[in-house]
Amino acid sequence: MRGLGSIAAAGVLFTFALSVAAQSTVAHRIGYLTVGTVSVKGPPLLFEELRRLGHVEGRNLAVERRHAAGKTDRLDALARELVALKVDLIIASATPAVQAAQRATSTIPIVFALVVDPLGAGLVASLSRPGANVTGVSLLSAELSGKRLELLQEVMPKLTRVAVLANPTNESNALQLRHLQSAAKTRGVSLQMFEMSTGAQTARVLDAVVRSGADALIALDDQLIAAQRAEIAAATRSHGVATATGVGVLAEAGFLIAYGPNISEHFRRVAAYADKVLKGAKPADLPVEQPAEFELIVNMKTARALGLVVPNSVLLRANRIID
Repeated sequence: MRGLGSIAAAGVLFTFALSVAAQSTVAHRIGYLTVGTVSVKGPPLLFEELRRLGHVEGRNLAVERRHAAGKTDRLDALARELVALKVDLIIASATPAVQAAQRATSTIPIVFALVVDPLGAGLVASLSRPGANVTGVSLLSAELSGKRLELLQEVMPKLTRVAVLANPTNESNALQLRHLQSAAKTRGVSLQMFEMSTGAQTARVLDAVVRSGADALIALDDQLIAAQRAEIAAATRSHGVATATGVGVLAEAGFLIAYGPNISEHFRRVAAYADKVLKGAKPADLPVEQPAEFELIVNMKTARALGLVVPNSVLLRANRIID
C-alpha cells in the first residue's frame, strides 16, 4: 500500500511539474474586457487572427476574459481585476470598457475595439498621436447613422416617423444620435428616442416602440442592443416595423438593413495592433486606425415579411443579400 501511495504522490508531483512547465512557456498574458457576454462575433475572429500572428492561447498566450454581461457598473471592478493580474495588454471592447480600463491603469497598454468615436469620448489625445497608453481601431460609424436613414427611405419613400433605440450608458450613442438628428432634419423625418440600459428592459421598450406608431426603427451601435438582437428583430418584424443598424450580425438576426464597417476586418486589425504592442510597440506611437471597408447587408426574408419591395438601386449596392 505504501508503494501505491508513493506512486500516486509521484503522479501528482509530475502533473504539477508539467503545469508549471506549461505556464513557463507562456510569453504573454492579456486581458479581454467587454460590456457584453461574448462580443458580437468579436472574440472568435480576434483570437483566430492572433493565432495566425503566432499568439496561440494555451501555448504561448494566456487570456483573462472579463465580461460585464451588459452591466456597465461592473466594468471598473473587472478592469481592476485585470490590472491586479499584471496582464501585458488589455483589449477593451466598446467605449465604456475602454474608459474603465483607462481608470484602472495608466501604464498597461490598452488596445480598443468597437469604439465609435475615440476622440470625442476622450480616449485619445488625437487620432494621429494617441498619447498615453491607449490606441486601437475605430468603427467611425457615427457619421453613418444618417446613411442608414437614407437607405430606409429608399426602401420606404413615404417614411416620416422613425424610432431610435439607444443605450444611455454608452457615450458614443449621443454622438451617433446627433448625426442622425441632422440627417433627419434634412430628410423631413421625425425621430422618437427609446432608451434601454439593461437587457431586462427589452420587452417593455419594444412594446413602447410599437405603440408609438413608428414605421421604422434605427438601433444605434451598442453591445447591449446587439445582445438583444433576436428579440428586437422578432418583435419589430411581427408588428410591421422596418429596422436598420450598423452591425451585420443584427441583419443576420432579422434586421432589414445593416450598413457599417466590416466587423471581420475590424477585429483582424485589432489583432494586428495587439500583435504590435506585444512585440514592443507603444500605444502612444500607434495612430488610431479608421475602417477602410464598409458593407451593406439586406435581409430579403425580412423585407418580404414586411411587404416591402427593395429597389434595385439598393440591391445593386449590397455586399450581401440574406435570402
